[in-house]
Amino acid sequence: MKYLVLIWVFCAGQPLAAQQAKHIVQLTDKHNSPYFLNRPAVYLSPKSIERRNRQGIAIDSTDLPVNPAYVSSILESGTVTLLNTSRWLNQVLIETNDAEALSRIGTLPFVKTITRAAPAKAGRKARFDVSMRAARKQKRTQDSENHFDYGANAGQVSIHEGEWLHNKGYSGEGMTIALLDAGFYQYDTNPAFDSIRLNNQVLDTWDFVKNKRSVTEEHMHGMVCFSTIAANIPGKIVGTATRAQYYLFRTEDVDTEHQVEEQNWVAAAEKADSLGVDIITSSLGYYDFDDASRSYDYTDMDGKTAIITRGAEAAFKKGIIVCNSAGNSGDVAWRYIVAPADGKNVLAVGSVNFMRQVAGSSSYGPSADGRVKPDVASLGWNAVVAGYDGNPMYTSGTSLACPNLAGLIACLWQSFPDMTNAEILDAVKRSADQYTRPDDRVGYGIPNLRIAWELLAAKTATNKAESVLGGDWIKAYPVPFSSSLRLLIKAPRTGNASLVLLNSAGRELFKKKIQVTEGVLLSEQLLFASGLAQGVYWLQYRDGKTTRVIKLLK
Repeated sequence: MKYLVLIWVFCAGQPLAAQQAKHIVQLTDKHNSPYFLNRPAVYLSPKSIERRNRQGIAIDSTDLPVNPAYVSSILESGTVTLLNTSRWLNQVLIETNDAEALSRIGTLPFVKTITRAAPAKAGRKARFDVSMRAARKQKRTQDSENHFDYGANAGQVSIHEGEWLHNKGYSGEGMTIALLDAGFYQYDTNPAFDSIRLNNQVLDTWDFVKNKRSVTEEHMHGMVCFSTIAANIPGKIVGTATRAQYYLFRTEDVDTEHQVEEQNWVAAAEKADSLGVDIITSSLGYYDFDDASRSYDYTDMDGKTAIITRGAEAAFKKGIIVCNSAGNSGDVAWRYIVAPADGKNVLAVGSVNFMRQVAGSSSYGPSADGRVKPDVASLGWNAVVAGYDGNPMYTSGTSLACPNLAGLIACLWQSFPDMTNAEILDAVKRSADQYTRPDDRVGYGIPNLRIAWELLAAKTATNKAESVLGGDWIKAYPVPFSSSLRLLIKAPRTGNASLVLLNSAGRELFKKKIQVTEGVLLSEQLLFASGLAQGVYWLQYRDGKTTRVIKLLK
């Protein structure tokens, strides 16, 4: 098994060859930090703190930034440039051609390891070859009934019954999504994104590869993925979460393949966290590098080895939903999912076509430790995206399946904002069409967002009922009542039970038989005759062993 740390450990007096390269410096601790757990507003936004509070997530040491004194000591060791840091993994990314500086850094007492993350030069050809062809508008019988005229991409919305959410008024408003990708070429002039520009829905951008704000100059892959969520040209192409807000982060350099890109991804995920992002969608994946000695084996796809996977898992622990493409290796020698899709809490998305057939290129699971992977699938084979001119085009890959579904998950979470990320993901998986028989191609299958919504609605009702019970096992409300009341029962035993309404003199006025199950919450509506006089009444519950009498007032 290849591990990404403990590869190069520099100690005093160890000879080093001078070379311009990027290095990950892993630190031992955060001792004597100027940051404090009880003052999170210094390093986290109010929205980020609110997300933690809402989900009951405590601020812990992984939230504290890297110790700035440690960073200063590293930079003072010689000609060294700081590129980014990771507070979750407690490491920094530097660039230097100063061998003596690296030696000095290796002797610092708080430095655990130094790993070369990228050499001075690299010569890999761009990985993303996005071929597209013109798409046609799909004529669908339900178009006239839907809130949106989706145009050519109606099918990739309806494969999840996503239009049902949109018709209920959920289009991502109030949700924040970060896209981590290889560039968002000319998204700022593409007509497909006119509405999000007009409404200032892109909150910020950053290029972690070149450390600059603009992300529009390099690759189109991110723009294409973005269009599945945010494009909005009615009658042509309408994405799955057109009213969400977005951060666009470039972390991938398509001309190379080195571990520095994993570090960039983690740094971007941490920035997304600190800004209060709800969902990260990423159509990137790693297993082979230009330096083959750093490449992963399938055994490394275990949810805890790859840098990027550990970062994705940390993001989930902060209350973020992380969606990632499963990978497009199903028809090549590697075959399997790629990091960070192997993460235990990362929603790995495979690819299917409009006929719900799995794409041959969609990566296989399971994870190396035997977990279901991919988790689910979405439309990625002949998916509709926006071309350079905004017109709909066809292209394929799990890269498109992932953001398509991520946008709908944002709409789902919008409708249940008090749910945790784990609860939302659980409902998405349970709604999928082969939840009870998962496989290694599409996992639990294709989610149905209407079913997921209904599952969450039922859970919300149950939670509300549990709150009303307040630790008891039976309660009637409202009291006083008028012509009806509702009875909540969490029965102490399974079997037949009866409900009897008695007046103050003990006369039986109403009787109903019910079936109860031990420990399962039952909500029972009781309707009474309109002539029932005002006064005191008694409701009696009997199951043959347990009897309970509740006082009522009309």
